[in-house]
Amino acid sequence: MTENVYFQDGQIGRADREKLNGHKSAALWFTGLSGAGKTTVAHNLEKRLAGMGCKIYVLDGDNVRHGLCKDLGFSDIDRVENIRRVGEVAKLFVDAGTVVLCSFISPFRSDREKVRELFEEGDFLEVYCTASLDVCEDRDVKGLYKRARSGEIPNFTGIDSPYEAPENPEIKLDTTQELDACVDEMVALLKGRGIIE
Repeated sequence: MTENVYFQDGQIGRADREKLNGHKSAALWFTGLSGAGKTTVAHNLEKRLAGMGCKIYVLDGDNVRHGLCKDLGFSDIDRVENIRRVGEVAKLFVDAGTVVLCSFISPFRSDREKVRELFEEGDFLEVYCTASLDVCEDRDVKGLYKRARSGEIPNFTGIDSPYEAPENPEIKLDTTQELDACVDEMVALLKGRGIIE
């Protein structure tokens, strides 16, 4: 499929972009059940980092399904392809010198590992957002869990489709704590990794 297609290097590289931006780039991969707080933490972290002058962007699971992945459903095969595509996009953001926050249920451990393999060591940080299924259902403002339990939404993660928790995430974030505390933990992680100052 890639026959006669060659990668074109530009004259400005990642290191140049990082220097222009004043920080290193990385992909933070927020994973967890629907309602676990992935997107909420990601957007609040985005706001905090933007206030610190960081170049930042959130890739959200629902949003990419309006464009890049609108041709995909929620079968296991489609979920695999969805995560593959997003991983490739996240890799481009890292090359652009940006801190990219990826908020995806991404229920399968093997898919997350395949995405990790796209990146150099230290460029991919898995963030496991933890909250019990009961808490996630209580937070469910879209009513997705209720619809899944009634059979309206098949293949719903946590109900009739499995979620495989990370075994060795870079950080396990308890999202039942205060939101600011979660954001503080994330900022500390990025500082500790030398991604931001």
